Amino acid sequence: MNQGKSTEEVTAVKPTVQIASSPQYHDRHSTARIMWTVSACLLPATIWGVYVFGVRALWVVLASIGASVLSEYLAGLPLRRFTLRDGSAVLTGLLIGMNMPPAVPFFIPVIASVFAIVVVKWTFGGLGSNWMNPALAGRVFVFFSWTRHMTTWTMPRTLPVPDGFSSATYLGIVKTGVAESTGATGGPLAFLRAANFPNSQLDTKVTDWLNTVILQPLGIDVPYGYVDPFVGNIPGSIGEISALLLMVGAVVLFAKKIITWEIPAAYFLSFGILTWVFGGTIYGQGAFSGDVLFHVLSGGFMLAIFFMATDMVTSPVTRKGLLIYGAGAGFLTFLIRTYGSFPEGASLAIILMNVFVPLINRVTKPSRFGVQKTREAET
Repeated sequence: MNQGKSTEEVTAVKPTVQIASSPQYHDRHSTARIMWTVSACLLPATIWGVYVFGVRALWVVLASIGASVLSEYLAGLPLRRFTLRDGSAVLTGLLIGMNMPPAVPFFIPVIASVFAIVVVKWTFGGLGSNWMNPALAGRVFVFFSWTRHMTTWTMPRTLPVPDGFSSATYLGIVKTGVAESTGATGGPLAFLRAANFPNSQLDTKVTDWLNTVILQPLGIDVPYGYVDPFVGNIPGSIGEISALLLMVGAVVLFAKKIITWEIPAAYFLSFGILTWVFGGTIYGQGAFSGDVLFHVLSGGFMLAIFFMATDMVTSPVTRKGLLIYGAGAGFLTFLIRTYGSFPEGASLAIILMNVFVPLINRVTKPSRFGVQKTREAET
């Protein structure tokens, strides 16, 4: 078979086999590539927030990123672990900045970033060892510590502001209207109209065009107020107001297979079905009358469903676990928003589900290869 070839030549062409400990599966996405890609996908929504709220919003985001990077460097210094190149600290700071009101005092995003990096991330061993999403933990920490500053909002310059109008988020106005029983009926948009919340010209023109050209033949008439939150012409946190730009970033993450469909789909279906079935009851309407579109486009839902809940470190490892995790987050978001005292609920919902991830992993773990189930016939 090998006539004419020396022993050395035969040995040279023999393939080599490398034996190493697990994991052997290789993915072309490194940690750094993933972190920097996610940060890049968040930039359009962040830039839009800076545009509509002004330069001060940019300084809030930069303060968050700067404090996060500095905390990462100082926390790793005693252990001689220098992890700034992986981009995780930048992403954490960016997410915290995006979750801040535009007019928040600068010390609040700084403290949120320090808490996220030092307490939530490095106390448990650094990237990959934290059991809670650091950015969400930092936001929730400062929210309960400085609630007044964290609930003071700025109207975007793209909206006409009526005289004497007090700025509040879409969800905040509706929650206040329900609590005060203003007498408005017809769903959340009716409460916005009762509060004289303005609509942009873009919202008016696009809604009129949709009703006249597309929806009128179908017997559907859409009220004003959906286009502004879709585009990002509403008050809110700096990086959460534009559902459109967040969806564009999410499409890129799906295309690059950085996130998968399980958590967003389960989150959306759980939240959407519950909102549709029970969401209308608090407005004096019956069951199966909830305004799903309003609640999906409002608040931090889009930012949470694509960029927060899908954190690989703090989410389950099995497909079944991801579906349970997403469905649970959607259920808790609905529960807090609809019946809780806070208008927003996504951050708290995801953090609460982070607590259950070890249990979800234990319950949904696959059977080990080679383990035979006990036969019922055996005694």
